[in-house]
Amino acid sequence: MRLSSPRVAAMRVLVTGATGYVGGRLAPLLVEEGFNVRVLVRSAAKVANTPWFGQVEVVEGDAMSAASLGQALTGVDVAFYLLHSISTGAKFDDLESAMARTFAEAASRAGVKRIVYLGGIANDENLSKHLESRRSVGKVLASTGVPVIELRAGIIIGSGSASFEMLRYLTEHLPAMVTPRWVDNPTQPIAIVNMLHFLVAAARAPEHVRGVFDVGGAETLTYRNMMARYAKAAGLRRRIVLRVPLLTPRVSSMWVGLVTPVPASIARPLIDSLINKVVVDPAKSVLNVLPPPPGGLLTFDQAVKRAIERTNAPTRWTDASRPWVAWDVAVTDPAWTGGTLFVDEREQTTPASKEQVWSVLSSLGGTTGWYGFEWLWALRGRIDSVFGGVGMRRGRRDQHVLRVGDPLDFWRIADVKDGETLLLRAEMRLPGQAWLEFRLSDARSSGDSGTGNNVVGTHVVQRAIFRPRGLAGRLYWWVLIPFHAIIFPGMLRNALAQAERH
Repeated sequence: MRLSSPRVAAMRVLVTGATGYVGGRLAPLLVEEGFNVRVLVRSAAKVANTPWFGQVEVVEGDAMSAASLGQALTGVDVAFYLLHSISTGAKFDDLESAMARTFAEAASRAGVKRIVYLGGIANDENLSKHLESRRSVGKVLASTGVPVIELRAGIIIGSGSASFEMLRYLTEHLPAMVTPRWVDNPTQPIAIVNMLHFLVAAARAPEHVRGVFDVGGAETLTYRNMMARYAKAAGLRRRIVLRVPLLTPRVSSMWVGLVTPVPASIARPLIDSLINKVVVDPAKSVLNVLPPPPGGLLTFDQAVKRAIERTNAPTRWTDASRPWVAWDVAVTDPAWTGGTLFVDEREQTTPASKEQVWSVLSSLGGTTGWYGFEWLWALRGRIDSVFGGVGMRRGRRDQHVLRVGDPLDFWRIADVKDGETLLLRAEMRLPGQAWLEFRLSDARSSGDSGTGNNVVGTHVVQRAIFRPRGLAGRLYWWVLIPFHAIIFPGMLRNALAQAERH
């Protein structure tokens, strides 16, 4: 079922797997590059909240249905095949082959000029079940005569990638770990922006370009190397990795499922693949047929730095106008992507006007204080000073004026939208990063759709946000939970009571 029909462009492309990690980032890039983009999804609701929804044609359907595929592939020049079934159970390989055959036959009937398929590097003789299935899918897609460019990649570095999230959580959660022998196998990770570059380039490649091509980043590393370098980039202590040959992939995947939020059904096939050497074969390098990214391939450190930077600030709450890039966590990503984030959220409605509430909140700190438990705030500042932090001594520059960048006790003003939003970034010494956020909106009487003037007060949302660094950061948050349960409700309640007295 077609749901939208945007502008016509020179080349029509179909993106399958648009709710997945790569597809959800490829679709908006193709739009940006001037392609006429169509996406095939089971439910349009899954992409309805993406920034690019209104710029693509959405077709609802099942990739196992010849009828759905026939509709989705009609008039398509290039089809991106980004589907997999690794989380569906032990027989995922049979399902992947059947799905690929249905797709290839539908593409042939529709007259598709090219299929671009993202698979996995498979140069070892004894491949894992996951990589063998990926290789088989490529053969099936090429079996009906439609030209195929198969790009085989290893670990993709970026927030949202299951392989990267597994690396992130293992490194952040465990200062010391026992690992199987695969921890020292070589792999050639690639940054998500570089991978997207090659996918777009494949769509534009000359007609004679077809076949299997390996895609890798600038460096060949082991998983041990990657964990050590991630820890350094994230400001963590050096990780201790002890290799134990007896650990099986099944036990390893169960361990990953225990200490990370990555589901074991996804982790196990990925871990199975780590037993293989996942390195580009120079004879099959994509650089032999497609141009390199502008500025060249990113190093592992550059890719990790960008991924961390784009998930270390709470931009999802504070800057809707900032352009989304491939490093960001996407709306379509699973809830476990983007690293650990702890949030203490409180909300309350008051009969006071937004102006009255804003007047109180904009005077927080300094000589005004924090509306309750001042001795606890003072104690936290004193502890911070003892450990070399800024403490509470800075106060504020102006007790009634908020300026982005100004200090406010041991916070700094990170964002202000007068009468609507206040975001403070903590500058005390912490095993992580912390923010305190206030959001104001009109409270309306029941039955008011929001278009009328029946405003009865102000709704206030208060969030304490913490992104922990390592195990110490998690312990810090857990220890403070009882104090948060006292301080934060009281602060909001007392501040709004003050606003009502104005």
